[in-house]
Amino acid sequence: MFALRDVAKEHGGREVLNIDRLSLGETGITAILGQNGSGKSTLLSLLARQARPEQGSVTLDDAPIASFGQRALARRVAFLPQRLPTAPGMTVRELCGLGRFAWRGAFGRWDDLDRRAVDTALLATGVKEFSGQPADDLSGGERQRAWIAMLLAQDAPIMLLDEPTAALDLAHAYEVMRLLHRLSRTAGRRIIVVLHDVNLAARFADRIVALRQGRVGFDGPPAEFLAPETLRALFDLDMTLIAGPAGPVAVVA
Repeated sequence: MFALRDVAKEHGGREVLNIDRLSLGETGITAILGQNGSGKSTLLSLLARQARPEQGSVTLDDAPIASFGQRALARRVAFLPQRLPTAPGMTVRELCGLGRFAWRGAFGRWDDLDRRAVDTALLATGVKEFSGQPADDLSGGERQRAWIAMLLAQDAPIMLLDEPTAALDLAHAYEVMRLLHRLSRTAGRRIIVVLHDVNLAARFADRIVALRQGRVGFDGPPAEFLAPETLRALFDLDMTLIAGPAGPVAVVA
């Protein structure tokens, strides 16, 4: 579990994150929401150790996150950035196999455990049929699932994903979130995901943390988050709730 205490982060001399106390990654799916510039990706970058705070502490399992070696951290935390890098010439299976770096290193010899981890990840994410195809040739939703397969093969208990649905159409976005929800239940992964879609978060998350101007404006279950006054305070928009097949849906009033 992550714990942030008295954390402040600046970009270009401007404070973009200021969090007194926050614990994340204990169980299930936690969705991080907020307006553009609210600090969502900055928060995730601190958890992934892609950035360091100007002040305060970030710990993982009660140890300073800076104290972990690269492979030791990768065995605990798997991170998928918002902008996926290209994988020129790599098949989906080879891309998935990169997740085993944390356990085998760049030149370690593979064993049956590694091969099973890759096979399991490809099957769980629904991309096994594409395993021999170039990863960069897949459609947006298929490619996103291939990268999530890499995270799953990494076998880290915590998965961090920065807006994995941002470049996807609605159908593929729901497909990816259903996959993450299933992994949180069947594979025991603790997932922290940055999202920009209020209804997607409310549908699939167990907990929502919403940021406003770098501070925590809401922290609680989706049922409490989907309240017009809460949404107005966080997003400066008047929203109303309508009945949907899977529960209330927020729409701009």
